[in-house]
Amino acid sequence: VQLQASGGGLVQPGGSLRLSCAASGGTLDYYAIGWFRQAPGKEREGVSCISLGDGSTCYADSVKGRFTISRDNAKNTVYLQMNSLKPEDTAVYYCIAVSSGLVYWGQGTQVTVSS
Repeated sequence: VQLQASGGGLVQPGGSLRLSCAASGGTLDYYAIGWFRQAPGKEREGVSCISLGDGSTCYADSVKGRFTISRDNAKNTVYLQMNSLKPEDTAVYYCIAVSSGLVYWGQGTQVTVSS
């Protein structure tokens, strides 16, 4: 499966963005999906995930209550709605798909939160 992340950009603190992770060459129904991010000079960190099947979700403590992950199987796309953005959310965001022990990474999309 190939993943295409999009929706990043420049936004002021307190603003919102919605990232999309669109899949081709496979159906996201069969994958657990995660979002990671990496800021300059920092290690990559997990941000959010959504499971295969029951669609249970997980969030890093730093984004709980501000970010929401969802999936639209009809569009073969997973979204990350990001609200109340902070400068520390600035990073390149990546989506991944996981199934049967295999991990597929998409290219990143840059999110910059700055006034």
